[in-house]
Amino acid sequence: MGTWNAPSIIERQLYEAKTANDWPAYFDALARAELFVPQSRAYLDQHPNAVYLQPVRFPQAGAAPCYVAYTAGMLPAPTGDQVFSRHSLRWFAHRMDLGDPPYLAINPGSPCEAFLPSSPADREVWKFHWNQATEYGMKQNTVHALHVGGPLHGAAAFGLACGAHLSVHNGLFWNALGYHGEGYLKEREKLRDWWGVTTREQWLATTERLLAADMVSSVWEFTLRIRVALAKEFAGPVDIEHWRHATEATLRANAERAAEPRLTPDGVTTARPRSTAEIEGEIAGVQRVIGRIARYEQRFRADGILGEGRYVRSVEAWDYGRASQMARWGLGARFGTVEEAEDAVVRAGRVCRLAYRSWEDLSAGFILGRCLQFDEEEYGHWYTDMVAVHQALTTDPGSPWLNIPWNPTDR
Repeated sequence: MGTWNAPSIIERQLYEAKTANDWPAYFDALARAELFVPQSRAYLDQHPNAVYLQPVRFPQAGAAPCYVAYTAGMLPAPTGDQVFSRHSLRWFAHRMDLGDPPYLAINPGSPCEAFLPSSPADREVWKFHWNQATEYGMKQNTVHALHVGGPLHGAAAFGLACGAHLSVHNGLFWNALGYHGEGYLKEREKLRDWWGVTTREQWLATTERLLAADMVSSVWEFTLRIRVALAKEFAGPVDIEHWRHATEATLRANAERAAEPRLTPDGVTTARPRSTAEIEGEIAGVQRVIGRIARYEQRFRADGILGEGRYVRSVEAWDYGRASQMARWGLGARFGTVEEAEDAVVRAGRVCRLAYRSWEDLSAGFILGRCLQFDEEEYGHWYTDMVAVHQALTTDPGSPWLNIPWNPTDR
């Protein structure tokens, strides 16, 4: 219905309902949608608990004043001065009153625009549709894309696809490089609470650490690399006992080498040998990691994350995927620019391509890293959410993993 190439499914639903003159369907779609209000960044920085609604006059509304809200697909590229706060139809129904403008303008200037009368009776209709809505925001663990305004191919799209686990899980556009997320203040709050990031400098440093795989556990990566080396040397699958013995032998050899005297510019330096208890404790700890990885991989195979006989090569994807997301999060919080975010996203794609062989290979590494950090073999939501995300990204026809080749020559 209609020929407009809507930015996303949200605007498509609004447009189709409007074109069909089906206003109940329009309100249903609007009740499910996140609504974003333009704000001055300086104002929100000074008044974080307030929202300033600026009336705007439009000829479509007879030049009457209107409050304005946009759906997620209609948001412009982020700039330094203008930001957005996120709200809902319910919020407007309770916020607007008799002294406010007579209309709420939705996506003005677009084919899905609407100028909604805001009388008390009209706002009761808004509340009714809000109460009927089964969800608010885009569905989680589902692939959502911007068809206009977001890259679908190329280096930036590849880098964004490398971080798609978290975009898909959180019900966000996987390819929104001009990222607003849940609004300026919410993005700042998330970075502060989850990452301790409150400044531009901290965001830049965190992004660089993730791009260098400097946050993922070196013990996990060491353990996996032993197995990768064995698989190359013996040209095939590695038995877990072989893996255990080789890892133990490597740890003991490393401890012996570390205790040997070394020749330095200052002369011969005698190293302090590590205690037997320390070495044995390290070996026991790594053996536990091997057991945990093996059990996760067994579950991965049962749930379709790993193919039979396949194994996880590296968990660096846990950092690289988050680096792709951190680039966007910092932009949403206005710690960086669009250009800086794109550069970090492209770099994330490059390091992923060097470390992995396929989207499935990357996915298994990301999920294992996430589970080792958070799940503790409970197979709770930290795991089950990622199973759903993996299935969506490997089966949804609109998934970037099915439309962007891992190797540029595979076209």
